[in-house]
Amino acid sequence: MAKKVSIMMMTFNSKIDVENTLASIEKQDYPNIEIVIADGGSKDGTLDVIEQHQKTSKYAIVCVSEKDHGLYDALNKDVKRATGDYLLVGNDQYIDNSAITKLVDALEKNDADGAHCDLIYASDTEVKRYWHMGNGRIQNGWLPGHPTLLLKKEVYEKYGLYKTDYRIAADYEFMCRILKDGSVKLAYVPEILIRMYYGGTSTGSSASYWASIKEGVRALQSNGYHNAWGITFLRTCRVFKQFRSLDQVNKLWESKR
Repeated sequence: MAKKVSIMMMTFNSKIDVENTLASIEKQDYPNIEIVIADGGSKDGTLDVIEQHQKTSKYAIVCVSEKDHGLYDALNKDVKRATGDYLLVGNDQYIDNSAITKLVDALEKNDADGAHCDLIYASDTEVKRYWHMGNGRIQNGWLPGHPTLLLKKEVYEKYGLYKTDYRIAADYEFMCRILKDGSVKLAYVPEILIRMYYGGTSTGSSASYWASIKEGVRALQSNGYHNAWGITFLRTCRVFKQFRSLDQVNKLWESKR
């Protein structure tokens, strides 16, 4: 039997995005998925959308709605509740119906601890950024796209959960932590499989981006990386490249909408 994949969602008054995400998961061809949702007490109809999908989905959907202490606290709750062999943060839209299959195949064929792929940041009509990272090292400003990162559950068991004293960059701190010693091996799928909804916490304004930069520097320093500001400069250069040469990916996004 195929290993179980737990797709972990964090929701709060986001019924349109939740509908898009769950609909895209329903189209996946991977046979063994559970959807684990930590809802922060939505009042806008989000829970109604989830309940409807629970009734009709081919996959098991477990949702707990309760107050939390923010995004990463909710994510930690998902990690604890997940029963899958592989865990994936799934708050975004899968634009390839074989996205989960391709990530799992890459992980297993390469005897890796995780897998990641390319993604786009896109509005409903236009690609704003194209995250094409390949493989690399944190020290060179590289990092995988967190919404694409499929990991064995043992990685969380070994390295721990997301640190909730980070408001924006706990995902970056987590990746710095698990990748710093080279023992976590990631496979790479060189395809755009995921659309990230544009306008998240660290992408919405220059102020929030600057806050994420400062938290990123703290994440590097706390994990023993030397020259944290130099690494951050290289990382920022890579981010600027994500805004270039979008014609082809816009055509791809148009074909997927």
